[in-house]
Amino acid sequence: MPETRPLTAPTPFRQPPDVASMLRVDQAGEYGATRIYAGQLAVMGDRVPAARLIAGMAAQEAAHRARFDALLVERGVRPTLLHPIWDVAGFALGAATALLGPEAAMACTAAVETEIDRHYADQLDALGDAEPALAATIAEFQAEELEHRETAMLQGAERAPGYALLTGAIRLGCRAAIALSKRI
Repeated sequence: MPETRPLTAPTPFRQPPDVASMLRVDQAGEYGATRIYAGQLAVMGDRVPAARLIAGMAAQEAAHRARFDALLVERGVRPTLLHPIWDVAGFALGAATALLGPEAAMACTAAVETEIDRHYADQLDALGDAEPALAATIAEFQAEELEHRETAMLQGAERAPGYALLTGAIRLGCRAAIALSKRI
């Protein structure tokens, strides 16, 4: 009688992460964040206390962008072709939320950082152990983005006019920008 072995479930095949797409969208996201903060600061100047906090967050976003700029070059990945759109859209979003007041500017930060936290968590899951240096960079930036969200909440983001509607629209826009920047 032939030997029978117990049936075992096949090991699931894990697709290799699309690192080029990750880098493209992350660089675009950091670029967009710098433009949002630039729009907010253009409206607020240094007249309100929140402007100092925004300037500090903007500096961190600029450092994130510089790191992703370098990674794009190191790995030969082209940036998104949507940079001109993110330039204008980011600045306009920042300026519009600042015109609504400091709480609305902070609501914008809270909304964006909520989506970025989710996005980075998805990337870290997809990377697994495949790219430890990239994963460490993403985890570091994710922690800083969470600090930005916490700062925004402590600064009254939820007191912004139409907070739920405002943050819902911004989060939807972020998800769309992420999806488009991965591919284009």
